[in-house]
Amino acid sequence: MSKQLWKPGNMLYPLPAVMVSCKRPGEKANIITLAWAGTVVSDPPMVSISIRPERYSHDIVAETGEFVINLVTEKLTRACDWCGVRSGRDYDKFKEMNLTEYNTELMDVPAIKESPVNIWCKTVKTESFGTHDIFIADVLGVTVDDEYIDEKGRFGLDKTGLMAYVHGDYFALGKKLGSFGYSVRKPKTGSKSKKKRK
Repeated sequence: MSKQLWKPGNMLYPLPAVMVSCKRPGEKANIITLAWAGTVVSDPPMVSISIRPERYSHDIVAETGEFVINLVTEKLTRACDWCGVRSGRDYDKFKEMNLTEYNTELMDVPAIKESPVNIWCKTVKTESFGTHDIFIADVLGVTVDDEYIDEKGRFGLDKTGLMAYVHGDYFALGKKLGSFGYSVRKPKTGSKSKKKRK
């Protein structure tokens, strides 16, 4: 096996392409599509998003300090792409993509109701690095679609049809390869005895 050395670049894939909603008081809500989003720490729950300063949503998030990360399913992929190549300066993205605003008592920013998971965020720190500003935020709460909650109260995130972004392309998530810790988990021993051959 041989390797080629390339110049430094962003090759950390796959990523979740997310739709981030934001809103100034008294103005229409906007949606920006981002692939530079992720977990910062789990306790307390914190996330980050990175936005170029020239993007319309940048100043909205910078001024309000509030945003909602909406996870994207296969059904939402076209809307996700469209919201990433059109500016909120020129379009009402909720209206154009027939998306529904969903509000809670957590903040005045609406989430996307059609998304199965909405993560409500409050910025605690902003850092500027090169092309993007990074907004580091506390997670104030999470709303989930009860369509995917089973009779035992468990949320089936794997049933929602999430998609992933890989170097300019969108992909439906494929087959399950394992679950956390499967590589060290002891195999279950069966108590069934082998049937004797007649």
